[in-house]
Amino acid sequence: MHPLLEQLQRSLNSAIDGLSAEDFSWHPANKWCAAEILEHLYLSYTGTTKGFQKMLEAGKLPATRGSLRQRFQAWFVLGLDYLPSGREAPAPTRPKGLPAEEVRNGYSLKIAALDAIITQAEERFGSDTPVLDHPFLGPLSGAQWRKFHLLHGLHHQKQILRLQKARHP
Repeated sequence: MHPLLEQLQRSLNSAIDGLSAEDFSWHPANKWCAAEILEHLYLSYTGTTKGFQKMLEAGKLPATRGSLRQRFQAWFVLGLDYLPSGREAPAPTRPKGLPAEEVRNGYSLKIAALDAIITQAEERFGSDTPVLDHPFLGPLSGAQWRKFHLLHGLHHQKQILRLQKARHP
């Protein structure tokens, strides 16, 4: 597995390690619980993997040039390693109520599948070629997709750790 996605997996593992079922489902009002955060990540890995699969099956790159705004946002996030908070998750990645244990036991497999499909796309098109559009950041290369998922996962890892601290001060 690519080192960035290994780091992602280790970070998420450490955030949820030892969480009881009650801790995993506890949340303050109007906030996601750790299970919902992990489900959101699970769904984002699934969605990206499906996007790569469709692109590879079609045999052509669907990536657009991207708007000036998207290019700036991509530079901001990927260049400065900063994922701003407060943005609403795209509908396909919002928690849908998947069983918590399915998500808890399956997110690592989703990361591995994501890594495999990105590697396949890089072998076919190169590692610096924009291959797939991100809904907010525009066209990203495989390397950029890995970095995005690491930054996104670390952002949510911090949320899980804050939930733990709030539950057990």
